[in-house]
Amino acid sequence: MTNIATPQHIGFIIDGNRRWAREKHLPDFAGHLEGRKRFREIVRACKDKGIKIITIYTFSTENWGRPEKEVKFLMSLIERALSEDMAKIHKEGFKIKVIGQREKLPESLKKTVKKAELLTKRNQWGIINFALSYGGRIEIVEAVKKIVKSKIPPGKITQDLVSDNLWTAGLPDPDLIIRTGGEQRLSNFLTWQSAYSELYFTSTYWPDFKEKGLDEALEWFLSRKRRFGK
Repeated sequence: MTNIATPQHIGFIIDGNRRWAREKHLPDFAGHLEGRKRFREIVRACKDKGIKIITIYTFSTENWGRPEKEVKFLMSLIERALSEDMAKIHKEGFKIKVIGQREKLPESLKKTVKKAELLTKRNQWGIINFALSYGGRIEIVEAVKKIVKSKIPPGKITQDLVSDNLWTAGLPDPDLIIRTGGEQRLSNFLTWQSAYSELYFTSTYWPDFKEKGLDEALEWFLSRKRRFGK
């Protein structure tokens, strides 16, 4: 049962995979592989705690600027993770959604995304958003383009209308955003939606972020007084 104080929607900025690997004198890909294991564990832990919506910053629009070899590896890893884990996610009752610039993804990954979304589209327990080739500013630009194309008069453009044209349309804004890896910024993640999110930063690298770390973040969240400007 969901506690009334439990966040309904958590966003995860999963940072620190490469630094984790380098500090252990391992190749970068080892950090990404370990990070994938943490994702599976955190999804399970979130469900156990009654958290219905998870948005995970999988690959940003800026990440395309990384070395080509690393980008190809990440695309392959994401595709393999979606393909291999979709049955487990489906069994847990989560609906899989991908938000971001799908047109930039490799064709094989597009097919895997479509298959995962179709398989899980009727699930009702919760939602996992994979923010893939995602950028908050681009999301807002795309929303504006849709509104302009609809020829809606400027006087009728509201905050709700903008929200309804974002990639996250129909979902509540995140109550809590957790960033691992020590940096204290959102890095273009859920730029519009995070206006009143509580922001939790931890120095723990994502490959080391386990259920205990999630518990600490939730304990911190419960200590906050959310007034929403009132």
